[in-house]
Amino acid sequence: MHQRQKQIQENKYVEIFKDYWDIIVGFFSLPFAIIFHLKGFHILATLFAAIGIGSLAVTISEIAEILAERFGEPFGSMILTFSAVLVEILILFMVILEAKHHPEVLETVKNGIVATVIVDLNALLGLAVFVGGLSFKEQVHNEDTSASYTTVLFVAAAMLLVPTTISLHSDQDSLFKASVIISMLLVIFYFFIFRFQTDTHVHFFKFKKRSRVKKYLKEDEDEDYYFDKKSNLFNIIFLIFLLVLIGILSEIFANDGVVVFKEFGLTAGFVGILIAFVTVAPELFTAIRAAKNDEMQRVINIAMGASTVSILLTVPALIFLSMLVGVKLTLDFTPLQVGALLLTILLVWKTTEDGETNYLEGLSHLMIFLSYAVVAVFY
Repeated sequence: MHQRQKQIQENKYVEIFKDYWDIIVGFFSLPFAIIFHLKGFHILATLFAAIGIGSLAVTISEIAEILAERFGEPFGSMILTFSAVLVEILILFMVILEAKHHPEVLETVKNGIVATVIVDLNALLGLAVFVGGLSFKEQVHNEDTSASYTTVLFVAAAMLLVPTTISLHSDQDSLFKASVIISMLLVIFYFFIFRFQTDTHVHFFKFKKRSRVKKYLKEDEDEDYYFDKKSNLFNIIFLIFLLVLIGILSEIFANDGVVVFKEFGLTAGFVGILIAFVTVAPELFTAIRAAKNDEMQRVINIAMGASTVSILLTVPALIFLSMLVGVKLTLDFTPLQVGALLLTILLVWKTTEDGETNYLEGLSHLMIFLSYAVVAVFY
């Protein structure tokens, strides 16, 4: 009898860890990251900071998904993307602070901006479409969603070409002024896009075809999950608390990471991809789960919505924050970065224009991402 009770207790602890591993690992990593940072153990501090950021970002994604289900589409996916973009801004801003002592890290920030979009549209979208395509022969979504997003993304990418072009024939002062003007235009552009999404054309971002019967239910659906039982206000406050913790971890990650990346001779492009994966990981899990549940509309909303917000809000936010701390962040991207961005958007347009996806299209996105990663490592 005693042995049986002990086994039940052990099973209970296992279930608790399965449900809350992200919070446990995140809270566990925080003190270790701080201790190793203070002791000067740069590699361990960077490692635990990255683990902590990734784990707590998963928790943020879980809570955001609960709020998303309560608010419905398109607001649900917007909550998911905004939560991820806030994490991205926090990490990249902490890297910007390091630019006061190491100006070269601004290249990492630029690579991080581009890499996040490429990871969203190729790694996240590609993997979700590939996994969903293996479970279902074809998956459908609202083609108006992808048509709207690809138009916006193409224009946004073209706008980023302006400072890059100016950098070829003008001085740094002109380049910085052009970067500020473009960032302001991006914010104005997003204001109208937000209204388009939430007011005048909401139907463009909802699944309008008759839904098929779901073959797969959420494997990890748990009615006893703590945050499922909490109010929206509580969850929002807890999200803010988690963002504060991620801010602390991001500062450690940026501070010690600069030293580590220099020691190992990692390229700015490769570091940008690492940062992108840390911020995108929670969305990646959500998108894969949605694809396995035959919810391709949510996948499209998350991947393309996150990319849109990443350019139109992350870039202006980082420009503004860098000005506050006395750092001049400019938007002169390399031909490789802009080219990869435009090629990715063209591929997304091609694979989503008919409102249907299959695993071959997902694999195509993954191949583009892996090719970009190879260039980023050795470029």
